Amino acid sequence: MIRTIRSYVLRQGRTTPAQQRALDELFPQFGISFSDRALDLKSVFGRSAPVVLEIGSGMGETTAEIAAAHPDTDFIAVEVHGPGVGSLLRKIRDQDLANVRVIRHDAIEVLDKMIPDGALAGLHLFFPDPWPKKRHHKRRLVQPGFAALAARKLAPGGYLHAATDWPDYFEQMEAVFSSAPDLGKTSQSKTRPTTKFERRGIRLGNPVRDLLFVRR
Repeated sequence: MIRTIRSYVLRQGRTTPAQQRALDELFPQFGISFSDRALDLKSVFGRSAPVVLEIGSGMGETTAEIAAAHPDTDFIAVEVHGPGVGSLLRKIRDQDLANVRVIRHDAIEVLDKMIPDGALAGLHLFFPDPWPKKRHHKRRLVQPGFAALAARKLAPGGYLHAATDWPDYFEQMEAVFSSAPDLGKTSQSKTRPTTKFERRGIRLGNPVRDLLFVRR
């Protein structure tokens, strides 16, 4: 395990009855319980296809939109908050997204224990908690240990796509990922839907910036 400090706080947000029904009824179908054993990804999805892991899928709007646009790619969404997991499970059912699975657990532990080395075609990290106060920067997800772990889980040529609207977190991300010996920054770009956090950042006048790195 590369870190013990959590990069998130379990908020006590209200879970709606519909979200709770999804957690109870749909998680057994579309969810994956945490385990300390590596997944057989072909068995999880019933096919051999590129796999992209998203850290912090929130309420699932972006995850569902990307998955619907890329039916030949499989997606694993990792989220700790029950309302968001329930919301995404409903989207998977309602939109018939056979290429999405959800894990409700800490993303670092999922990457470390459940994802085989070199297994991922991509890793999405869209608007992670910026922990804006300087004394809380140690809680930020993007640290050297995370960059090394992410690089290890990516296949050669696999990509890491990160985005933030917090300027000093962008600088930290860029510095950390640029220092990882197995990651190379690329000037290529990847399109993605506009997220709820991005729209909020734009309303506040925050500069939204993306980073794309490739596994050497």
